[in-house]
Amino acid sequence: MITFLKLLFSALLIWMCYVVITTSIASNLFKEWDFLGGIPWMRATLWDFYTNVLVIFVWICYKEKTIFSKGTWLVLLVTLGSIASCIYMLVQLFRLSPGEGLKELFGKQHG
Repeated sequence: MITFLKLLFSALLIWMCYVVITTSIASNLFKEWDFLGGIPWMRATLWDFYTNVLVIFVWICYKEKTIFSKGTWLVLLVTLGSIASCIYMLVQLFRLSPGEGLKELFGKQHG
């Protein structure tokens, strides 16, 4: 299961980097913001995104011991979104010792 998760989050990370880079090349978010900010679904998407960031950050606060680590991950989540989420999951997966599984992935604290 851990190997599958490593492959899954690696694939998601690569996919999201591709999507963000190609979208950034095709469209400048800052030039389009006035239009996008007026769309109700865009506002709903932003509320959804930041709610998800909060949920993931609460878990990170449990997992990480230092305020520096917690703050760093919060900044990364807010600025990079799912790219940072995938990176965090991969870090957690690669921190596991041989023989550790999902229980340790979700419950083991670091710091």
